[in-house]
This record gives sequence, C-alpha cells and structure tokens, in this order.
Amino acid sequence: MSPKLGIIAGGGPLPGLVAEACRAEGRPFHILALKGHADPAVIGELPADWIRMGEAGSGFELLRKAGVVELMMIGPVRRPTLLELAPDFRTTRFFARVGLKALGDDGLLRAVVREMETEGFRVVGVDEVLAGCLAPAGLFGRLAPDAQAEADILRGFEVANGLGALDVGQAVVVQQGIVLGVEAVEGTDALIRRCAGLKREGPGGVLVKVKKPGQDRRFDLPTIGLATVNEAAAAGLRGIAVEAGGSLVLGREAVGAEGDRLGVFVMGVADA
Repeated sequence: MSPKLGIIAGGGPLPGLVAEACRAEGRPFHILALKGHADPAVIGELPADWIRMGEAGSGFELLRKAGVVELMMIGPVRRPTLLELAPDFRTTRFFARVGLKALGDDGLLRAVVREMETEGFRVVGVDEVLAGCLAPAGLFGRLAPDAQAEADILRGFEVANGLGALDVGQAVVVQQGIVLGVEAVEGTDALIRRCAGLKREGPGGVLVKVKKPGQDRRFDLPTIGLATVNEAAAAGLRGIAVEAGGSLVLGREAVGAEGDRLGVFVMGVADA
C-alpha cells in the first residue's frame, strides 16, 4: 500500500479530485484544509482538519497525528499579507528565516517545500496522483486554430515563458499579435475578464497557459477546466492553448465539448 498522503488543500475542485483518486486506488489520505481558501463543499465529509495559513506549527502536529508520510499542496491560494496571516511562532520563525517580501511565488513555494521536508515529510506532485489530468498535445474538441490564432499561440508562449522566468505568472492573452494582458496576482479568471474590455475588432484572442521555466512540478502547475472555457467565451476569446505535459486539464472531454459548444478551441501544445 502507498504511504498515507497529506493533502494541503487550497481552493477549487482539485483537492477533491486527489482524494477521489486516492480512494480509487485504496490509498489512505488526510486533508489539511486552509480556512478562507479551501471550499467546504469540496472537502465535505472527507477526513480533514482545518487551519489558518499562519498555523504551520499546528498543521505539522495534525499531519503527524494523522499518520501522514507524504504531502501534496493542491488548489489555488491567495497570497495573504502578514496581518491576514497572523502567524504562530513556527510560521513566524519560518518567515524570519526566508524573508517573505524578498520572495516571488515560486521562491516562497520552494522554501515551503524545504520546510516540509525538514519536518520529515516527502513532498509529491499532483501528476504522481492525477497523471490522467496532464494535458496531452493536440485538440481537445473539434475546433482548431487558424493561421492567425496559431501565430497568437506562439507569441503567447514566448511572452508567458518570459513572465515565468521572472516568477510573475503563467498566463497571457494575445489577440492578433497584441498582448492584451498578462497574469499577475489576480489569477487567470480575472485576467480573462480584464481582457474582455481590451479586445480589438476582428478575430478574438487566445489564452495561453504554461508552467514557468524550471518550475518545480510538485506545485502550482497551470490548470484549466470548464470554468476557464466559459470565462474565455464570455470575454470573446476564441481559443485556449496550454502546455502539453506541463498543465492540468480538469475533465478533458467535457472541456473539449464545452469549447465546441461555445466556439472556443482548446488544445495542448508541445514545444511551442
């Protein structure tokens, strides 16, 4: 039997999908749900404890009490201010050592992973449990990009890789070669909505999502699902392209079908 998995749960459906995958293979698990981030409807009656983000000391104790050996961080988490965090002694000591303000998102996550490993846990990636959710190369539905959209995808990959190298974001919207917006702290959905008011006349833009260059695959892989397709259609975008093998797609067949229904192509792109 695989060792017991601790699921540190942020928002969205992914923590529930990981729990379902564990149950399907008979793997024991325990959820450490983050208050204000994890969705109570997703956690439901699953075995779980709830903590604030600033309660690292209590969190480690709860995970050990539950018999957790391996840890996974999954689901989006809004980065809090120190005031919102209200850190306990263990968390305060961590931030004093790494310097919160000096770190970007990836730097902070890497420091958090090192801290978990120092506590004796092995940190694993979502693709070790949800390998079936990794985006393959090719179209997810029937719709395909034309020459202009293909050029926008290439431009989007170029810009997104540049952003990722600076530890800024994972997504960009490009229309007719013009970058309408790049993802920062607001997240992908907010980026799409913002770009709705910036679109030009003519064929709609394309959302591109890629993992950051050199990104640790154990956390924060770019993710799309049905909500992404609906947001894209509402904003007048005509396509979504994600990095094949480096992004997660929640319900690939359903995403492709919804894209076809709404007139939005969805695809995985390798070596763009």
